[in-house]
Amino acid sequence: MATKQKNSKFMQPMQVSDELAAIVGKGPMPRTKVTQKLWDYIKSRKLQDQKNKRNIIADEKLSKVFGGNKKTVNMFEMTKLVNKHLS
Repeated sequence: MATKQKNSKFMQPMQVSDELAAIVGKGPMPRTKVTQKLWDYIKSRKLQDQKNKRNIIADEKLSKVFGGNKKTVNMFEMTKLVNKHLS
């Protein structure tokens, strides 16, 4: 039962910032759902760099989530930036 409690924290619904909600929809929702919707958005708009698929090219909406000044981020950096939009 202790393992379920650890996992349940990861599955706990989080509030989503307005910038992130423009991409994934209004919260609250678990991080797993946010990540899934974010990747759906990226793939549907072909925002992955074709030469290096680890890099994400920001469109106008993603740029707001990435802090406004980054045009390209790698997927690991993206996770950190998205976490700032969850509470």
